[in-house]
Amino acid sequence: MLASKGLVLVDFYSDSCVPCKHLSPVLAELEDNGTAVFKVNIAYDAELCEEYEVQSTPTVLFFRDGAEVGRTVGFKSQTELEALINELS
Repeated sequence: MLASKGLVLVDFYSDSCVPCKHLSPVLAELEDNGTAVFKVNIAYDAELCEEYEVQSTPTVLFFRDGAEVGRTVGFKSQTELEALINELS
């Protein structure tokens, strides 16, 4: 997944997080437009959260060729995320 060519987004979320619920359809729209999006539920992947130092939700990490190239914390609009994707691509 992380070694995929191009930019990959990984959304660290919680089921009880309201901003995460608002972000979910934004990420779905990005995915429908061709962006690779993966979701990590922090309740089930504590080791992964620790490895990537995720301390709050939602946190979206951006990977290119398996390496983290950016991250954002908190709700972001589709426009804001598209700007980050363009900047990091």
